[in-house]
Amino acid sequence: MQPLLELNNVTKTIYNQNEDINILNGVSLKIYPEDFIVILGTNGAGKSTLFDSITGALNITSGKILLNNVDITSKNLNTRSKYISRVYQDPKFGTSPRMTVAENLLLAKRRGLKRRLIFRNLKKHLPEFDERLSEFKTLDNRLNTFTNKLSGGQRQTLSFLMSIIQKPDLLMLDEHTAALDPQTSHELMEKTDEVIKKEKLTCMMVTHNLEDAMKYGNRLIILQHGQIISDFNSEEKAQLKEKDLLKYF
Repeated sequence: MQPLLELNNVTKTIYNQNEDINILNGVSLKIYPEDFIVILGTNGAGKSTLFDSITGALNITSGKILLNNVDITSKNLNTRSKYISRVYQDPKFGTSPRMTVAENLLLAKRRGLKRRLIFRNLKKHLPEFDERLSEFKTLDNRLNTFTNKLSGGQRQTLSFLMSIIQKPDLLMLDEHTAALDPQTSHELMEKTDEVIKKEKLTCMMVTHNLEDAMKYGNRLIILQHGQIISDFNSEEKAQLKEKDLLKYF
């Protein structure tokens, strides 16, 4: 099977206090269609840098990144956003507070398209948006609510919905439930897993929650000092205990 995303010897080097430091140190990884990869690692392991490198938020120092066998190493963030979407940890990040839920979803529908002056035709999209919101209890009947009036959990659910509305080639979840209370976090994580399976999405998810790391996804990657030190498949992952993961921290 052809990888959807391939990283070949990806390195990101920064200059700090008279020395070069590799935040990513020769990372090679193949991600296949419908993979749901969970990534664990301590603070400073390189998780955010890995995500920034894939999305184009950071330029890598060396190596190659291929998406659908096309070299995207030199492509910018906006170009890659046509194919790659990302949900951040902060519920306020990724949504516009002074726009309604419907208007935010319309922005997401146009992600990666050329910017030009056109009529927005919001009404045309309302039935589609209303149907999508009905799948998420916390946002049902909230189409005309301004985003700054939503709770953190509702706003993060909106960010997730915005990220999948165009069905990206790759969905990247950057600790997207970490800032929520335990109940809301659990509900969004359950819904995330349901949607990924239903829509057959390919996903990478960073988490510090060991229970979630063991429960969700078909692969588990451990990142340490900018290198992948373990890549467990679904069978190996099923045999892991929480104590097996604690040794990496």
